[in-house]
Amino acid sequence: MTEILTPDEVRKRFGTLFCQGIFTIVDEVRGVAQVIEHCIAKGPMEWDAVNRRRAGGIIEDIRIEGHSLIMDTIIGEREVSFGPVSKDVGGQGLKALQVHGETVKTTWVGLAGATVGIGACIPQGCGVLKAEYPDGFKIGGAHRLEVKITTPKLVRMVIGVDDTDTKESGASWAMVLKLARECPIGHFLDHKIIQLNPKAPNKTTNCCSTGVSFAVLPSEAEALKEWMVEGLSRETLSDETTMVVYTGLRMPQALVDWSWDAKSVLYCIDEAKQMASDHGLELIKITGIEGAIGAVAAVGCFDLGLRAAGLREDFEG
Repeated sequence: MTEILTPDEVRKRFGTLFCQGIFTIVDEVRGVAQVIEHCIAKGPMEWDAVNRRRAGGIIEDIRIEGHSLIMDTIIGEREVSFGPVSKDVGGQGLKALQVHGETVKTTWVGLAGATVGIGACIPQGCGVLKAEYPDGFKIGGAHRLEVKITTPKLVRMVIGVDDTDTKESGASWAMVLKLARECPIGHFLDHKIIQLNPKAPNKTTNCCSTGVSFAVLPSEAEALKEWMVEGLSRETLSDETTMVVYTGLRMPQALVDWSWDAKSVLYCIDEAKQMASDHGLELIKITGIEGAIGAVAAVGCFDLGLRAAGLREDFEG
């Protein structure tokens, strides 16, 4: 028998704990996913991160950003292994992630005190639809627990924007950040400022483009694009504003390489259009097309961390 509990029922049984939300983003084309867990404190996240990394399972990479624990995973199943110290320190791992229509089911395994995190804490977080427990389950002590947690299937949309300001006023990064924070659709994830070639002849001041990312239900994708288009059309100060949209968790390497080179190479608009066409980017004219180079490069550089914000010489030689 399986016992199924909603987040409210979990909260009533175990009390209010620390998980503020958990969101599952999938890229079915590439067979990968990302699980983002929000917590009220870093201590539980750091312990979880170390233990989940040790356990292996389907986690390929795990990191902490602010009060968020971000796990890059495969879509599939792998056994977890807590190692020889498990009887002394317990353990916790992510065993499986499967897509079922419009939902995602993740399978978590915990041992000893770590069962509290996967059995009582995560299941009450925002974004959880239900949690499935084995009959007669126990939390804490020396017990081993396997819990299946169902969440909505989300996809990541990365939006690149360029050429919204003039030499006299405006800043693309500020405008796009404002719109992203105000957006009522999906979950706003990240904002990036992408430094481009400072020798570009048509730049305003710093020659930067901007990118933002969202986690959305697949059914919300068109509404998000329309909301951003309307906002940029209303707020832009330029006649050449361009927006680019990419859906997925992994950037094509050719797109990343091209975008990195945009920090030193002077590309033409046709090259940006071709790059967008070749790699599944939707190029949208807001008021013009001159921003295409920066908008495409913003998407391609989005996952480069500090390198996105710097010049090539900051990281090479």
